[in-house]
Amino acid sequence: MGELAAFLAVALVVICTPGPDTALTVRNSLLGDRRAGIFTALGVSTGQLIWTLAASAGIAALLVASEPAFRALKLAGAAYLIWLGVQTLWGVVRRRTREVRADNDRSVSPRQAWRQGVLSNLGNPKSAAFFTSLLPQFGDGSFLVLLALGLLYSALTLAWLSGYALAVAKAGDVLRRERVRRALDAVTGAVLVALGIRLATERP
Repeated sequence: MGELAAFLAVALVVICTPGPDTALTVRNSLLGDRRAGIFTALGVSTGQLIWTLAASAGIAALLVASEPAFRALKLAGAAYLIWLGVQTLWGVVRRRTREVRADNDRSVSPRQAWRQGVLSNLGNPKSAAFFTSLLPQFGDGSFLVLLALGLLYSALTLAWLSGYALAVAKAGDVLRRERVRRALDAVTGAVLVALGIRLATERP
């Protein structure tokens, strides 16, 4: 029980720290609706499950140990975040010039949101490093134990990010007012771009 409590404490700190997954969930909740935000959270959790399986099988450790593969993954993930951020900022510009009508603003379907969540998480090499460095420190290191801890971590992430989606949806009428929406989209887009740049330029 002591190891489980320690794992939960570390996991909650990591999950509750805002990052690309949080920014993407807020973005899609604004562009779409509550379902888009929740499906983004599902996508992120799906990505974490894939990392869990990879870490449990030792594949993620090989990726982290291979500098070219790790760097390629990092650059791909950074490019994806920057692309999403630029898309969001471009939407702000288009609305300012009234090229986008209000009834066209909901442009993220649940399927798109899920896919973006998966790609965002899989494109983050920190996920590989996290699952290979954190999970083995708890339990006996067996496949089933690592898998169970990864599933628990993914479930906690899903709950936390879904909470973000529900909060944004609940405040939807206020947040989707044109001025507020443009400001939030601008901030969210800038954050995604900044996170992508930081991911691309930071040293391992």
